[in-house]
Amino acid sequence: MIRRLLARFWPGRATGEPKIHRPDEHPVRRDQVSYAARTVTRRLQDGGFKAFVVGGAVRDLMLGLEPKDFDVATDATPEQVKPLFRRAFIIGRRFRLVHVHVGNEVIEVSTFRAPQKAEDATDEHGRLISDNVYGTQAEDAVRRDFTINALYFDPATEEVWDYVGGVADVRARRLRLIGPPATRFREDPVRMLRAVRLATKVGVAIDKRTAAPIPKLAPLMANVPPARLFDEMQKLLLSGHAAQTLKALRAHGLAHGLLPLLDVILEQPLGQKFIDVALAHTDRRVREDLGVSPAFLFATLLWHEVIVHWNAAKAKGEKPLPALFDAMDRALEHQAQRIAIPRRFEATMREIWSLQPRFEQRAGARPAKLVEHPRFRAAYDFLAIRGEAGEVDAALVDWWTRFQDAPADEREKMLKPEEAPKKKRRRPRGRGRKAREGDPAAPSPAPESGDTA
Repeated sequence: MIRRLLARFWPGRATGEPKIHRPDEHPVRRDQVSYAARTVTRRLQDGGFKAFVVGGAVRDLMLGLEPKDFDVATDATPEQVKPLFRRAFIIGRRFRLVHVHVGNEVIEVSTFRAPQKAEDATDEHGRLISDNVYGTQAEDAVRRDFTINALYFDPATEEVWDYVGGVADVRARRLRLIGPPATRFREDPVRMLRAVRLATKVGVAIDKRTAAPIPKLAPLMANVPPARLFDEMQKLLLSGHAAQTLKALRAHGLAHGLLPLLDVILEQPLGQKFIDVALAHTDRRVREDLGVSPAFLFATLLWHEVIVHWNAAKAKGEKPLPALFDAMDRALEHQAQRIAIPRRFEATMREIWSLQPRFEQRAGARPAKLVEHPRFRAAYDFLAIRGEAGEVDAALVDWWTRFQDAPADEREKMLKPEEAPKKKRRRPRGRGRKAREGDPAAPSPAPESGDTA
């Protein structure tokens, strides 16, 4: 009875044999598993090893969702896995894994791991910095993060092995951490982000005991390396449920500081509308399997921080274009303190932002040149979001929508009258400073066309 009670309130605490669910007790079937994953598990089992499809793929199949990839867990070490496959590569240092290539698919094969116990395995905040101790399947299950991610499916027998009550949590649509929540979050603070992202993505509720310490432990996110935090934020915002996930992040006290001034932006009516439209645009494209650029998404999220600095600089009398570039620098420098946006993304973001003022120019040759710019489409999509959010006149967006697809003769008719002052004619050679100042020693300018002698 005590063990059952501990298993209920503290998943992973109780040890022993797994509960093996027969095929008639769950909905997962082997033909739902990719050919590559079935091939890898079969070859490992033929070699005398245990091998299971594990993690998110089993969870998704249990929930009636379609997995995007498949991972395999085995009792074979990476050195034992590699010789069994023609194209297999050992990767990683903190987590030694094997990437097995079968056709166009890559299957990630991990060895069963045990909890790290060495004193130097964690830092002063309790965060794991080493986790490469091999163990049993039961130890591997307990080491995983959430109960619904710790299910093992054997394609050969179609059985699901459950050590921590994950099947019951799937049926209850509940997300629970394995082990004491505060300890597990301290081991890896990113688990707090994963909990919110996973709950929103697969439509489950975070267990109250799992959610309780998140607001208090949220400052631990400051200990996460910026590059890793960017990867996790990218997954979160490109999950197809970014709008809901962002609201959930704020509800759990996790949004503040992840993106500088994000809370301030969301408290402004214009900023709130802009962010909502941008996230809805991204979610729609993800769900329709259309391409989504992380650079474009982060450009939308940081745009209003750029605007704040830009408007402040213009109010001081600075010229608009230099002020915009300075505002971009300041926003990205502020951002880099928390999330390390790759340089290749920063370059795209800068181009999208810097092209926005050029949409106001609809005279002469400038519109045609803008349409030919390599980043025109991304910048135009950005403009369309600004228009939908009420930041720019909808008529401006409509004009560019028609102009970009119009034939040359129609484009000519659409152009606005030239408003910019004409360029000054180049002064003839020899008319220098001395001549302008009336120096008699300076050479006289040659007469221009139309001048009288």
